[in-house]
Amino acid sequence: MCRNIRSLFNFDPPATDEEIHEAALQFVRKVSGSTRPSKRNEETFERAVNAIAASVRELLDTLETSQHPRSREEEAAKARARAAIRFA
Repeated sequence: MCRNIRSLFNFDPPATDEEIHEAALQFVRKVSGSTRPSKRNEETFERAVNAIAASVRELLDTLETSQHPRSREEEAAKARARAAIRFA
């Protein structure tokens, strides 16, 4: 999986449309093998990003869990601690 795509489910506050769009963009970039599509493929590329973002929004809105929402600050601190160990 692309390292730039982060888990978006079960956070307080919930994922924003911008975060979902960015994750969809990263996914399409990874799948297509292109960070920027050619002029000929721009429309198709953007249409794919929008379709995936809509699907992800629907998924996040319908998923259920019994777990308490995670804190973005706590998750970021855990990631920093893992990075410190990894790159020490």
